[in-house]
Amino acid sequence: MAVKMFLLVLLQTLIQYPQLAGDGLDEATRVRMELRTKFLNREMTRLLQELEQSSLERTVRAWGALLWAVLQHWNFCALIVGLGLHVALCIICLRSSFQPDNNGEEQEQEGGGDGGGNEGEENHDAIVLEDNNEDANEEEDQDIEEEDNIDNILRWIIKRQIPWRVLDLKEGSEVATFLMDNFSLVFGHILSNSSYPMLQRAIGVGSAFEGWSPREEDVVYSVLVPLTPPPGHIFHLEMDTSGQLPGRNFYIRVEPVCTCRREQQDENVLCFLHHPEEEQRRNEEPNFLNTLCSGSYLDVEKTARWFYQLVRAAWLALPHSHTWHLVLLPSSRSCKFKVSRGQESLMVEVLFGVQEGNSDIYVSSQPTEALFTPSTMWPETYAVAEMKFFRHIARQAPRDSWHLKCLQFLARALLGFGFSTYTLKTIVMHLLNIVPMSRWRMTHFLRRVGDALQYLHGSLEEKRLDHFVVGNQKFPEEIILPPDIILPPDVKAAEPLNLFHRLAVDPIAHTQAMMEYHELGERIERIVLYGH
Repeated sequence: MAVKMFLLVLLQTLIQYPQLAGDGLDEATRVRMELRTKFLNREMTRLLQELEQSSLERTVRAWGALLWAVLQHWNFCALIVGLGLHVALCIICLRSSFQPDNNGEEQEQEGGGDGGGNEGEENHDAIVLEDNNEDANEEEDQDIEEEDNIDNILRWIIKRQIPWRVLDLKEGSEVATFLMDNFSLVFGHILSNSSYPMLQRAIGVGSAFEGWSPREEDVVYSVLVPLTPPPGHIFHLEMDTSGQLPGRNFYIRVEPVCTCRREQQDENVLCFLHHPEEEQRRNEEPNFLNTLCSGSYLDVEKTARWFYQLVRAAWLALPHSHTWHLVLLPSSRSCKFKVSRGQESLMVEVLFGVQEGNSDIYVSSQPTEALFTPSTMWPETYAVAEMKFFRHIARQAPRDSWHLKCLQFLARALLGFGFSTYTLKTIVMHLLNIVPMSRWRMTHFLRRVGDALQYLHGSLEEKRLDHFVVGNQKFPEEIILPPDIILPPDVKAAEPLNLFHRLAVDPIAHTQAMMEYHELGERIERIVLYGH
């Protein structure tokens, strides 16, 4: 068809025109121009299909809109050339509307098609009689070449936007785990036979241990250190029912328990309930209750200061101290420190928690979303369960799965906006629970990114984003039983937490969030088309 041939010539002209001045372009500009070319190739294929499936008039309008959108990003000279070609296209289309259709394919110009070359001049009758199998083979070759182009584009995007490997995060997680294991050994020696809580082995949680992170320079290896009460005491969790803080929050009441039976068994444990003199002596000397508690409740900030002192005291006993440098960083509800050796460095944040029964849910020292969190308030954390969920996904996913790259890409694009990375992480977890793992490969990358944005848009319109763990009736049942994720009954049966609760009660915040959503979409579009 004349229209199809002209579209190919038009595309070739538009693609080649900017290259006339490309001899002195730097590598980044050259790659961006190649990206635009590949984008136009894909759009060209789509338009040709529309020419065959829809009326000529509708296709001309669609092409005009696409041409105008593309020309907006080019210089003035390209605009003049494009407008001229667009006028010529309209003239040809008008002429073709007065001519009978033919079923033949006009000969492609040399180098004008995707992977097609001239086989020599053939007349129209020969083309009409050409075997349809050859057309099918050419279309298949075009599809393969288009997939290769998409693959190259995606690899280039990931190389630019996520320059570090997931393997680097895995290696860093192993180093952080080994470091904390060494700390645990020294802590156990220091705290043996003391009246202070015992520190259990640290559990790696958060993005780095899940295999993703927004930026390489911002990687923080978060670990949760469970606390168990000292002999003669128990931790009793009391839920905050005031509703003043978002989410599920608890107080940790420290209660003494009778250990008389253990005394009768010749264990070195005194019963504080039935030895008033021991209780009096304990109140006069530094101990668990007057060092780490406010009243009868475990205090987050006092616990953090105590842990800082333990790290400082234990560091010199670690083999790392001979080759690594330790810097303790300020934090009121956790213990942050940085270890470095030459150009290598590692940022670690230690959170403290108390386990709910034998489950994977803890109350932890992490702050709430509120501006002020009382020092005796311990928010419920689902970081361990979420980490195990990603581990479960890794067992199911094919080796070439891009689900972590998709999450990293979205998290990096989100920087500078009001949305938290936890919001995007929650959305991706919901999608991972819905979309089969076979559809998270590289060729599905842009579709999954689009799914995440669509999910975010729908949640913003409804002013509701349900938490992935609390009250999620679609939580994968195959990982609820040991040795995987264990959820307490009240967490599974609870009312789903709305992560967008603030947007539901604050119209100004909701309006701002909708504006930022559109800006986020534009940023992702620029990254895909131009790499920045």
